[in-house]
Amino acid sequence: MDSLTNVLGGRGSYPISAVIIAQDDEVRIAKAIQSCRLFADEVVVIDGGSTDGTVQLSESLGCRVFVNPWPGYAKQREFGVAHAVHDWVFLIDTDEVVSDELARDILERKPGLTDATVAFSLYRIGDFLGKWLDKGEYLVRLYNRKEYSIRNSLVHEIPEVAEERTVKLNGTLWHQGFRSINDHVARFNKYTDLEAETAFASGKPFKLSRLLLRPPARFVQKYFLHGLFKKGISGFAVSVFWVMYEFMVGFKHYELHSAGKLARHNEAGQAEKKKKSKGERSYVVQ
Repeated sequence: MDSLTNVLGGRGSYPISAVIIAQDDEVRIAKAIQSCRLFADEVVVIDGGSTDGTVQLSESLGCRVFVNPWPGYAKQREFGVAHAVHDWVFLIDTDEVVSDELARDILERKPGLTDATVAFSLYRIGDFLGKWLDKGEYLVRLYNRKEYSIRNSLVHEIPEVAEERTVKLNGTLWHQGFRSINDHVARFNKYTDLEAETAFASGKPFKLSRLLLRPPARFVQKYFLHGLFKKGISGFAVSVFWVMYEFMVGFKHYELHSAGKLARHNEAGQAEKKKKSKGERSYVVQ
């Protein structure tokens, strides 16, 4: 940052550390960093081992940068929070941009951050194929680390805060997550792996009814209830991708459940094969 005062925070105000986890995203990270300038007293970037210019660019923009080999989303996020100077933390990704209205609202609230048990959620809207989607989601991104911690999950890592302890911020967090169809499919494959593994690890049983019902229900939700039919081919594509997402999570969950049965089946088959081979006769003509 520009000075030690910026890092330590001004008088009469509660300083905020913006924390970004990054990996090979020099194209987008500058916008994310700059969008936090109005309210953040420091920006901490945790890099998982980028091979592009992410680290150098972040340092040139005045960020405190730490390199930590990728341990998973939740652990990387917690690593960043632990290395922040301030207790009030704002979480942002490299492909997200804070709107001017949201930045001003956070800035105006800084003098009143006296209650560490209160956390703040913001409205995030994503893009797809060049269009912003109307329906977004509220996510807790501003909180006090002394009071709350990141949920230890493989995917969808968020601060664990009860809804009644959250306050909604004004403004928008723009999520510029779309890069290409190929990239979207690759990320869906990764995220569905993590979601299926999370469900399996928690002991959640596989249900055929869930596999059959959730995908079409998700399409109805996205395309009709969320109004994506108004977005033309972009809205239709997003809705179809959500159907794919639900199917992939379901099938991968089933695969994990059946893996143990398959292993036992194969072991039994090998044992039976060995048993037969020991007692079988040879019918080769001598």
